[in-house]
Amino acid sequence: MSDAKSQSHTVEADMLATFGPPGFAHKFLVIGLGLVVAWAVVAYVHQLRIGLSATAMSDYFSWGVYIVNFVFFIGISMAGSLISAMLRLSNAHWRHPISRLAEAITVFSLLVAGPMIIIDMGRPDRFLHIIRYGRLQSPILWDVLSLTSYLAGSFLYLYVPMIPDLAILRDAPGLSPWRKKLYRALAMRWTGTADQHRQLDRAVSVMAIVILPVAVSIHTVTAWLFGMTLRPGWHSTIIGPDFVIGALYSGVAAVITAIVLFRYFLRLQALIPVDHLRKLAKLMLVFGLAYSYFVINEHVGAAYTGEGAERPLLEKMISGHYAIQFWAMIFIGLVLPLLMLVTPMGRTIAGIAVAAVFVNVGMWLKRYIIVIPTLASPFMPAREGAHLVYVPTWVEWSITAGGFAAFLLMFILFSKVFPIISIWEVDQTKWPRPVAVSAIPGAAAEGAA
Repeated sequence: MSDAKSQSHTVEADMLATFGPPGFAHKFLVIGLGLVVAWAVVAYVHQLRIGLSATAMSDYFSWGVYIVNFVFFIGISMAGSLISAMLRLSNAHWRHPISRLAEAITVFSLLVAGPMIIIDMGRPDRFLHIIRYGRLQSPILWDVLSLTSYLAGSFLYLYVPMIPDLAILRDAPGLSPWRKKLYRALAMRWTGTADQHRQLDRAVSVMAIVILPVAVSIHTVTAWLFGMTLRPGWHSTIIGPDFVIGALYSGVAAVITAIVLFRYFLRLQALIPVDHLRKLAKLMLVFGLAYSYFVINEHVGAAYTGEGAERPLLEKMISGHYAIQFWAMIFIGLVLPLLMLVTPMGRTIAGIAVAAVFVNVGMWLKRYIIVIPTLASPFMPAREGAHLVYVPTWVEWSITAGGFAAFLLMFILFSKVFPIISIWEVDQTKWPRPVAVSAIPGAAAEGAA
């Protein structure tokens, strides 16, 4: 019992320590990210003022880096579904210190991915037309419905397991009044009774079962946006599972990157041991090998047969205008990280972190290779042999940088308001620990009942 109390004190104390006054480096980072987001807003206002002519998109390049960013952030959103839901259903207790961090990645990445669609449309007011006039035959409507369902489910999956922690913080001494008021409202009269824990476990288990097919659906439907278009490189029967495996690969890499950063800057080494990173590295290795298999299958058929429009598209990627991006994706996103993970370097924190960063960069390049080279392949006879090139403008790069900055900024602000590690799960994995009942009307009676 004393060990449990000591561990509880350590977890709570470490989380309360993260709420302390920000240091100079923290303030500098937040201000810097805020300025990048502000500049992205300026760029978007400029795009709204003069239209999509501010971008490099045209009649052929109807999609650009906005859709690349959309697919990338949709991909890393798989992190929460994988780390939390799958490991929860498999009863893997080692997930407890990292589950909330993974669930937060899902929510924040979706909050960045969704607006990228609206930004790409040019006229944000036209987004309502998808809802009002959308046809059930349209994969775009499927994607919108899947995305909104996934975002709502992921938000609940992040919030509901946090309720016991909010009650712990509600009753913690020394916190500011605004924090007390916020935690009291969000804790929903949680008192930590055994019945409440049973109901919580049941609700979270049901959500874990539901969120997995929803997560697979959003990645599959996003793939169908490409696969159901008669364009070279897109119209493939394996594009759905290809997107799902790629999402798992990039999602685990995103979780590892976030863990390493928060573990270092918030001094959470005692709560997140190195063994957790090694287990995630093994997952990343497995998904990386699986995704390599899909990449080989994606191109080997076109290379062998050399038929139709697939051959010039493959030539563009192998030795043409997009060869740098293609081979950089292969070596940075697949070869280098997988080699690192099977060597002794893959058992160190630095090696795992570098491999995860390589995967993140490589998977963004992979999304670029999926979108741009296909659009650079003319599908009108009059344009055959034409050299179509897409070079993003400063507006597109600014909004892209703003999207990544907004993702990091939301993560940092979240960690300063809510515990980034689940206190009650790390503290007690088997038995409920009743939380002190605050002076809430009716709370005492509810706890007694």
